[in-house]
Amino acid sequence: MKKHRKSKAWMHEHVNDPYVQRAKAEGWRSRAAFKLMELDDKDRLIKPGMAVVDLGATPGGWSQVTAQRVGVAGTVVAVDLLEMVPLPGVRFLLGDFREDAVLVQLETLLAGRQPGLVMSDMSPNISGIAMSDQARAMHLAELALEFAQQHLKLDGDFVVKVFQGAGFDGFHSAVKASFKQVLVRKPKSSRGRSNEVYLVGKGLLAARV
Repeated sequence: MKKHRKSKAWMHEHVNDPYVQRAKAEGWRSRAAFKLMELDDKDRLIKPGMAVVDLGATPGGWSQVTAQRVGVAGTVVAVDLLEMVPLPGVRFLLGDFREDAVLVQLETLLAGRQPGLVMSDMSPNISGIAMSDQARAMHLAELALEFAQQHLKLDGDFVVKVFQGAGFDGFHSAVKASFKQVLVRKPKSSRGRSNEVYLVGKGLLAARV
């Protein structure tokens, strides 16, 4: 009963969320689109003509915003384990970005370009066990950072969703070790009660030998 009440309360909040309603009215795939718009307006992440990789992209809110902002000369590759309804200007890759076969396909879709931005709005499936959910969320963030370190062009940018809690400080330090500047952002469109924040890494540093 308690779980049912919590689920019902979440659905009521979601349906009445002004950003959910606005996303539907304006044709965005998800309310998350507004988070990226705010991050980009503040930190100048997306530039016309650039190549971008969106990790864990489904349903496509971030890819949708990015495709519009990079324009026809840009390249947006979205990767996810779940299918995504096609989006104009977005090349979708179904699979796990850690797997070699998927990485080969990714390189093909990028057509020899190195991404100037890697972004991840990934979240784990929530179990309700706080410690476990936090660990899984941090693991996804670590995987996104590892991908960015290996595939971003030098001086490229990185944005990733993380949750404040166990492991956050260590992950923050790891991002700071790889980028010239690291910013912690809480978009207005993030739910106030959520402990999610976004780390923005500006300017990938050369790998240390």
